[in-house]
Amino acid sequence: MAFVNDDNITEIALQRWGTAHAPRMAELMTALVRHIHEFAREVELTEDEWLAAIEWLTATGQASDDKRQEFILASDVLGLSMLVVQLNNRFSPAATPATVLGPFHIDGSPPVPFGHDMSDGLPGTPLFITGKVTDTDGKPMPSVVLDVWQADSEGYYESQIAEVDEARLRAKYQTREDGTFCVRTIAPLGYSIPMDGPVGDLIGKTDISHFRPAHIHFLIDEPGHRKLITHLFQNGAQYLDSDVVFGTKDALVVEFAERPAGETPDGNSIDQPYLHATYDFVLEPTSG
Repeated sequence: MAFVNDDNITEIALQRWGTAHAPRMAELMTALVRHIHEFAREVELTEDEWLAAIEWLTATGQASDDKRQEFILASDVLGLSMLVVQLNNRFSPAATPATVLGPFHIDGSPPVPFGHDMSDGLPGTPLFITGKVTDTDGKPMPSVVLDVWQADSEGYYESQIAEVDEARLRAKYQTREDGTFCVRTIAPLGYSIPMDGPVGDLIGKTDISHFRPAHIHFLIDEPGHRKLITHLFQNGAQYLDSDVVFGTKDALVVEFAERPAGETPDGNSIDQPYLHATYDFVLEPTSG
């Protein structure tokens, strides 16, 4: 019988995890064991440090609930979420690039008509986002659903406000026959990630900026096309070059142009100045 020692423990663990019934599981788990063991050897991990790591992971799980996913936040700030996005969304140059989902998406946003104001009277500068959804050949795509959500003008999502228990600054819009859409909302504010949990505690021990630039989330999941999860960022916003979750891309930075009171992009009018952003989403067809 071979008992473990410093030299053979990794090989023994690899042999055991290599017995996983599914080949992909065996590949994943043996790679995980190999890299974790290499990490521990490289840094000469102490027992106290490993215990602290276990306590941090435990606290991260305990901080998660149906409104807050602290593990997603941890993955985001480590750059792992964005790396996985890059590995799994290698779209053609013509397609809109993907970015992170983030921890604040909620299923079941209400469907709304063209130009509906999803801010529902919340304070902030009115913002219209218009454009078109096409495929990579430039063909307009009708009846495509855009799932939209964002922070408010103070940088908060609905799940961060205890007294809010209904849809807030999120909605599902649908493109018209010519592929056009019109979102009405308010300008979001760049914000700090939640700093009151284990992830914030970890970030607080570094010089890493804990802020995200102003942005609006979009999810488009159209049959026959690659699922798109992305943001639009306001040009000139703070923190574009230091996004704590590494989500900013040049192709997703758009101008929020100032417009005077009067006619609005949805064919109505408004009695105060507003902002107008334009962007065309380009979806990548699935192969075959």
